[in-house]
This record gives sequence, structure tokens and C-alpha cells, in this order.
Amino acid sequence: MNHPSPHTAPQGGHHVHEHEHHAGDQVEILDLDEEVLAEHIASITDWLPIGTSPRRIVDLGCGTGAGTLALLERFPEAELTAVDLSAAHLNRLREKAAAVGADDRVRIVRADLDSTAWPELGTPELVWASASMHHMPDPDRTLRQVHDLLAPGGLFAVVELAGFPRFLPEDAPEDAPGLEERCHAALEHHHAEQVPHRGADWGTKLTKAGFTVEGERTVTVDIGPPRTDAAGRYALSGLRRMRGSVASALTAEDLSALDRLLDTGSPHSILRRFDLSVRTERRVWAARRT
Repeated sequence: MNHPSPHTAPQGGHHVHEHEHHAGDQVEILDLDEEVLAEHIASITDWLPIGTSPRRIVDLGCGTGAGTLALLERFPEAELTAVDLSAAHLNRLREKAAAVGADDRVRIVRADLDSTAWPELGTPELVWASASMHHMPDPDRTLRQVHDLLAPGGLFAVVELAGFPRFLPEDAPEDAPGLEERCHAALEHHHAEQVPHRGADWGTKLTKAGFTVEGERTVTVDIGPPRTDAAGRYALSGLRRMRGSVASALTAEDLSALDRLLDTGSPHSILRRFDLSVRTERRVWAARRT
């Protein structure tokens, strides 16, 4: 499962270059997301209402491969096509697949999922889309494309973020209690303007696109304390990314407090906190092409 990340970008070399710079910055947090939340990703793949194990799977907006690798482990006979616009993400996925001896089961496809004409992706029995659907400019069109792509009786798994992870207690940090909640409020305002389909009613949209929704669940994540090193790095990377979106909306005092948390050389660094946790939710829909 990936953090909100634009797996698609406008056409044109300049925009693609900007996207690649952004995507390269995201590799670390996507890898940390996979490491910290591996158990929860596995619980989702185990929950999927699968009858006959799929032999062909497509991962749309695969990022650096958290879902890809979980699906390959869950379905050891399957071959998987991983699709993303970012060369940086796909290169990292290729490395990870090779490291676990699964590179011969993964086909890498670099493609812009915003396009009306998708590349040839075969006829999969399972399509997986984690934290990618809300980035589509026309998600209803994308859902119809997935419907037409799937084999009859095939399953579409949509995994979406219920919000950016939280890491601190409500009364933290000591010099700016409630800072994280204020950052989240600013981030929600930013997302409402920049990512309008975040938080959409995917169950209704799936039904409208011709799917039968067979299951829906919310996965609650609540890890620690005590924190692991990976959780600390995850919090640091996540809050750094959040700062880029909310800095202009924070007071000078809150921004200074946030910067103290992000200063790894400071005694106030988030890496030095023993009360750190990882709290978030994922919502999952399993929809059948009947």
C-alpha cells in the first residue's frame, strides 16, 4: 500500500521530468510504508474473496511494489504485471523482485494511467489498485477500463487511505501541543483542492461501473510504542512530506515546532521520541466483474 502519490502526470517532457523528481523523492517513504505495514498488507491479500487462485494479476499504480510483492507471496503460481508512470518506482520494484527471486514472475510496464488508451495488460483474474485510484482525473472512466480489462468473474481490489498516518500523542510536542492535528487539518484542506477524489464513495462508483461489490472492510493500524527504527524513519519521512504541503498554512510557532521535530540533530527530533506510534486506516473494496 502506498502513500498518496501521483502515479500519473500530465503528458509532456517537462511535466514527466518534474514527476520523476517527485517520484524519486517518494521511493524512501513507499519502501518504509511497505516495511512498517507489511503485516497489514498481508492481512488484506488474505482477506480477498478469491475462489480459484488467479494466474494473472495486474497492479495499477504499483509504486515501489508493496502490493506487488505481497500478491506474489499470496499467490505463488501467479504472474503479475506492475504498472506505474515513475521509472524510479519501477526500477526499485525490479530490484526488490529480483532480491526475492520473483523477477521472472513480474512484468514491468511504464504507462500513464490517465490515458484513454492503456497498454496491453492481458486479461487478468485480479486487478489491485492501492492508493492510486484517487489520483485519477476521471476515476469513473478508469473503473470502466478496469471492468473491461478483467476476465469475466475476475476481482478488482481497491485499497484507499482513510487519512495520512498519525505518529504523536495528542498532547505532543511539549512546546506546541496538538501540532499534528493542526497539520492534518491543513493537509485535508490542501487535499480537498489538489486531490478532489480522495475519500470518494468507491463502493457506489464500483457498482455504477458494472461491478458487484462482494466485500468491504476497514483495516486499522496502531503500532507501538515502543517504536522501531523503521517507524521512526517512517514518521520522519512522512512529516517531512507533510511539511511541504502545509507550511504556508501553519503559524510561525507551529512551523518552528515542526522543524524541531524534523531536525535529526535536535534533542526534540522525532527520532528521539519514545512515545512514537503509527496510527492510520485503510479501506478496502473487493468488487467482482460478473
